[in-house]
Amino acid sequence: MTLPILLLPGIGGSGPDHWQSHWGRTDPDMTRFAPSHWDRPELADWCEALDRAVEALDRPPVLVAHSLACLLVAHWAAARGAPVAGAMLVAVPDPCGQAFPDEARSFAQVPEQPLPFPSLIVASADDPYGTVDYSKRRARQWGSRLIALGPLGHINAGSNLGDWPEGRDVLTSFLAEIEGKGA
Repeated sequence: MTLPILLLPGIGGSGPDHWQSHWGRTDPDMTRFAPSHWDRPELADWCEALDRAVEALDRPPVLVAHSLACLLVAHWAAARGAPVAGAMLVAVPDPCGQAFPDEARSFAQVPEQPLPFPSLIVASADDPYGTVDYSKRRARQWGSRLIALGPLGHINAGSNLGDWPEGRDVLTSFLAEIEGKGA
């Protein structure tokens, strides 16, 4: 991969069995952002952590966000405008859904304007945190392409995906699209 990949886990920081952790351990082009608290997310802190992570790279990265970090990307893009090559947003949670965690309320007022970079939303047919219909709505608002997969739960460690080869294939195709557009 020629573009740097910045992994953005959600609440809990994507533990050792999460596909993001598998990817980060095996691919030297991937780094992970680091907010102050994984379990007590505050939007301002996570935005600052994303600022630091992007600034530390020598080229605009592709963001690979999971769950709450997908909402982070929308907030950050609306407020910051730092250069990013693209974003793959996996398992976008619905802040109005019953399963949305109270500790993440600072992320709840999600910007609806189009993202200023290419983006792709990956959704699961049975995600308890966000329906495919919710992902379709966000894809229209953000100008994202949508890939709706079969029943993979929240596309996390609990989904038992291991290295998630299908997700790597999606990322590889997305990177080829971005690089083909001269990003």
